[in-house]
Amino acid sequence: MLPKMMKAVQQHEFGGPDVLRYEDAPMPVLKAGEVLVRVHAVGINPPDWYLRDGYKMLPPEWQPQVTFPLVLGTDISGVVNAIAEDVNGFSIGDEAFAMVRFPTGLAGGSRGYAEYVSVPASQIALKPGGIDHVQAASTPMSLLTAWQFLVDLGHDEPNPLQVNRHVPVELDGKTVLVNGAAGGVGHFAVQVAKLKGARVIAVASGKHETLLRELGADDTIDYTRTTPEDVVRDVDLVVDAVGGPTTGRFLRTIKRGGALFPIFPLGFSEAEEANKLGVTVSATQVRSNGSQLAELGRLLSTGAIRPVTDSTFPLAEANKAHERAARGHIQGKLVLKVL
Repeated sequence: MLPKMMKAVQQHEFGGPDVLRYEDAPMPVLKAGEVLVRVHAVGINPPDWYLRDGYKMLPPEWQPQVTFPLVLGTDISGVVNAIAEDVNGFSIGDEAFAMVRFPTGLAGGSRGYAEYVSVPASQIALKPGGIDHVQAASTPMSLLTAWQFLVDLGHDEPNPLQVNRHVPVELDGKTVLVNGAAGGVGHFAVQVAKLKGARVIAVASGKHETLLRELGADDTIDYTRTTPEDVVRDVDLVVDAVGGPTTGRFLRTIKRGGALFPIFPLGFSEAEEANKLGVTVSATQVRSNGSQLAELGRLLSTGAIRPVTDSTFPLAEANKAHERAARGHIQGKLVLKVL
């Protein structure tokens, strides 16, 4: 018999990390097509703090309408505790990981910062062997983002960020620059590009150089000492894992016919210059995909792709984890430990 209540991190208003409260919350109600997971670890991602703060960077018409109390979090790893009658392929006791209801749960419907979470069966995969729950929870959103940008979009949904469908480019034999290479998406983008045969230039602060070379970077640029757009020319693709209004500065590093993929494209205003230079600028929004996670799980289990964890915090100290995120310069991912 499952309990009626559980512990979760909830917020009752928008604001800074101090609005996150560790308290009792109702257990999820399992619906058709879902599995219930006893959560062991939760990965933290930028949409978590964007939503916590009310998505203030978005135009008002784009800001999600939420109902309080709100539970953040999409990336979970844990053990299957219950299964809806119409679900096949999973058993009680299976270790599994998922990115839950993203972007459909953008307004807080994912509810990952909790002891239990219900997950659509189409969005979950068995946890890879050889990595623990903390490593698995650090993976879904960031690795799916890198994969869907660089290898396989994985869906046919309209692109909310641009008119045309995002199309990954051929990577084998190409030169790829990754900006923000030590962060959550960046450290996976380095590995995915290298796995697919690219020569990789990683841009990050100098303290990350050893790690980035271990992950496969052929060259590194310490942006605190060298401005990358002053020294790099004729790359085939720039993956800007920082993105935002400054991403246009990389246009002059890209050869004609090349591409710029800003992970966070809002604020880019140099479309006319990109057209003149013959550079394709394209982005997409990552989407939950259990079959892709299963495919990526095989790469994680063999060590072909390696998740990096910056630091962990107890679920009850989610506010401290968000304070750490606000300080920036994160190497890999931040993770909350539930058990």
